[in-house]
Amino acid sequence: MGIDFFIGLFLATLIVALFTARLYRLILWYSMNSLALGILALMVGKSLDDEAMLITGVATLVIKAVGIPYMLKHFSEKFHFVRQIQPQIKTHYAIMLIPAILVFTFYLSEPITHMVEGNANYVAVSISSLFLSLLLMMEHRHVAPKIIGFLSMENALFLLGITATGGMPMLVELGIFFDLLMAIVVMNLLFHKEEEVRS
Repeated sequence: MGIDFFIGLFLATLIVALFTARLYRLILWYSMNSLALGILALMVGKSLDDEAMLITGVATLVIKAVGIPYMLKHFSEKFHFVRQIQPQIKTHYAIMLIPAILVFTFYLSEPITHMVEGNANYVAVSISSLFLSLLLMMEHRHVAPKIIGFLSMENALFLLGITATGGMPMLVELGIFFDLLMAIVVMNLLFHKEEEVRS
């Protein structure tokens, strides 16, 4: 029951982020999304008695739920980013588009769900989150929301790995965090570039 709640919270924070028109609120929803992911990793690790997954859950909470949102806020203040980030897709179109994506991804994942251990709906939610994160990247023209969309896609892939395989090898988890480290470096470069363009 607890896993169902946090899976739902993970998806809900992503949907709310799609309608957010302020940068700091978008960062907050990304932090909540990562918090739900970290708690899910801890719960799965505890149920499987997987020490590597428990370590990954703690690292997710520290790095993604706290560290990266803090850095994003710091960068946005340092480079004086626009706080208003109105989505390019109008709200009434988004209200129709998001349920369509959810229905499509649940239909798309149906042929593979019988091969998945545990609740097959978790895989569908993970794939839905992947498409919604892509939509988050597409509906904004500023670099900061696009980066948050990219990081949300990484969260969705991580959730897919947890739910589809019942835990991931430690080497894969370390590779994901290395990708995140490189993403932070790219973030800094992009922020510098946008500041140069604006000035």
